Amino acid sequence: MTEPEAHKPPEEETRALRRVRRAQRLLDQLFRGLPLASRMRVGAFMAFKAVLASTFAYGVGFLLNPEEAFWAAISAIAVTQPHYGDTQHSGRDRVLGTTFGGIAGMLGLWIGGDGDLLSFAVALGLVTLACWTANAGAAARIGGITSAIVLLVPAAGPRWEVAAWRLGEVICGTACALAVGWLVSRLEHRVEEKAEGEPG
Repeated sequence: MTEPEAHKPPEEETRALRRVRRAQRLLDQLFRGLPLASRMRVGAFMAFKAVLASTFAYGVGFLLNPEEAFWAAISAIAVTQPHYGDTQHSGRDRVLGTTFGGIAGMLGLWIGGDGDLLSFAVALGLVTLACWTANAGAAARIGGITSAIVLLVPAAGPRWEVAAWRLGEVICGTACALAVGWLVSRLEHRVEEKAEGEPG
């Protein structure tokens, strides 16, 4: 972040946020306006990436920890996006949120123990604040979910293992989604170039 960006007046930040939201809406409208064949092609590649990444992640996760392998598959699906750059950002948010959520959950366990609603509220507040402070607001949802899993979901064995395995499975799923996304994006790029070269 450059020096001028760090010290933008609040009204400039508000205008910038409004422009970003308008751009997102415009992109959504443009995508919905694509011809059916183009939407189906994008959807087919998205399905291919999600199936391949989640299957691969589940297989690796199953080798490491059969009882928790589903978290790797879920992470791969959650991280996979239509564009590879978006997959990278989503993966970063997922790993960061899970890390912060695990730490906040462990702090909540130290404060009040598992199942304690006040400890969960403190952990949720801390992880949300930490993610926004780290300029990763999207990671806050994942952090909150991880805190809830560590603090509120009944589990056998030490709670630190829950946080550690959760982080490991998320990293596994994210790595699989990134690898598959990178490979499939190369194929997708070639198909798109070929489709654009065809006479309309």
